[in-house]
Amino acid sequence: MPFDWSPLAISLRTVLCAGALVFILGIGFARLFLYAGGRVKWITDVIFTLPLVLPPTVIGFFLLVLFGKNSPLGRTLAQIGLSLIFTWQATVAAAVVVSFPLMYRAAKGAFEQVDENLIWAARTLGMSEWTIFIRVLIPQAWPGIAAGTALSFARALGEFGATLMIAGNIPGRTQTIPIAIYFATAAGNMRTAGIWVAVITAVSCLALGLMNYYNARAKGGGA
Repeated sequence: MPFDWSPLAISLRTVLCAGALVFILGIGFARLFLYAGGRVKWITDVIFTLPLVLPPTVIGFFLLVLFGKNSPLGRTLAQIGLSLIFTWQATVAAAVVVSFPLMYRAAKGAFEQVDENLIWAARTLGMSEWTIFIRVLIPQAWPGIAAGTALSFARALGEFGATLMIAGNIPGRTQTIPIAIYFATAAGNMRTAGIWVAVITAVSCLALGLMNYYNARAKGGGA
């Protein structure tokens, strides 16, 4: 039988969609809570960072409770003909949740390193907050944002536990590379598992290598 490459296509499509969402949400929330203080900052940091420390199966359980057919949100989606559980969209949801904290923390940390004098100077020149965000904050924080993007991409690509719980193992639909590795190993098919291990390792190394290359170029240009 010919080798089934569908897990690669599913994984790449998942991480690209999840990566785009995480990029927008991570930067947006990092900017929104950049200057938050006290209890608000503490609560948001705990909530947004929690997926980093929770086991993926716990995240999957929360997603099942949130989007299950018996939940308020699940019933609302069902009324308009939508269902998330055991669909390709569920792989995207799991990838977004587990990779978002990396993007959020990287973007927030990068924003915090921007010289506040630049921001005050831009305000003095009459720039709007949106213009300052686009023309000052983003360019100055871009190396950190790029690092967060690469790390969140790699994390989304390697997501397994939460994806298996809410998307299942449906070949050609929800079977990502990590899931394919697990079930191939469980079936004793070490050749197939080895191929997928090599593929996911190569893609992850490529993402991290590009991140390091870009950061080196950025530092060299800044020097």
